[in-house]
Amino acid sequence: MMEAALVEVESPLQEEVTTLLCQSDAVAERLYPGEPRRPITAETLTRSGTHVLIARCAGTAVGLCAVFERGDGTAELKRMIVAEGARGRGVGAALLRGVEAEAKRLGADTIVLEVGVRNAEAQALYRRSGYEPCEPFSPYQPSPISLFLKRQL
Repeated sequence: MMEAALVEVESPLQEEVTTLLCQSDAVAERLYPGEPRRPITAETLTRSGTHVLIARCAGTAVGLCAVFERGDGTAELKRMIVAEGARGRGVGAALLRGVEAEAKRLGADTIVLEVGVRNAEAQALYRRSGYEPCEPFSPYQPSPISLFLKRQL
């Protein structure tokens, strides 16, 4: 049994972050072949107002996501990924709890996110956690492959 994941804000400039982002890109490519995607690199996650949460088990990074401050009372959850070998063990839920705590710390009262319509596992996690459908939020436009969700904190 895997130990509980410890989730903390960390620097994105780590090899483990790059590895997890590559896994995220591979999942997106498998689910949405040929569809346009918005690439994220460790370097783009260093921008002001971006907070990277890393889930670790026994010191190893097994998941990550980013929280973007939007400046309007909302925070955006972006690019959650759990390493393949750690899926189904509560890492995603631990990351989501970390995101919500970080968003509150930043003064946000709502979290918004975009998730792909074919990403059933992520959708199930968000819905179990109280996220509900909403309209696309800036800078996004409606898309047949995107679902937009939000949750009041």
